Amino acid sequence: MYLFFFAVLYIIFQYANEKSIFESQDKKINSLTEKNVAFGDSISLLNDRIAELNYFTLQGNENAMTYIENLGMETTAVENLVSEAILEQNLVKGGNPLIPLEGMDGEMRVNKIKFLNHRWVLADFSDGSFWGEMLIEYFFDENNELEFTTLDAVLYPN
Repeated sequence: MYLFFFAVLYIIFQYANEKSIFESQDKKINSLTEKNVAFGDSISLLNDRIAELNYFTLQGNENAMTYIENLGMETTAVENLVSEAILEQNLVKGGNPLIPLEGMDGEMRVNKIKFLNHRWVLADFSDGSFWGEMLIEYFFDENNELEFTTLDAVLYPN
């Protein structure tokens, strides 16, 4: 008889213990599921924002990509070619000739380049103390030779 009562008490204890463990795990699963949904919404918003920001890029603009492909080139190759050509101008003695402003504390050099489309590039430049930005037009002539024209530049006040 004592064995029977002991077995019943043991079974009740096990049931209560397993029930509390199950409820704790269920709360944890629900909490993680809610966090997962919230993170999914955040990721969706960020993807929308990235798509919006990429609209003004060579890779994000379908018309610009088509124009480059009609020239028989790939957009990534054009980006590399144009970037290298602009950065190579930094090696010219006296500063980069694409930058229409003179450096006050040294030679002006292009630091960063951002493609807007198949024609224009934004470039950040500096002489170490003063910074500015410029808009560069690039195009390929009938011989597929790359040509640059600086459209405008701005120097930020120090």
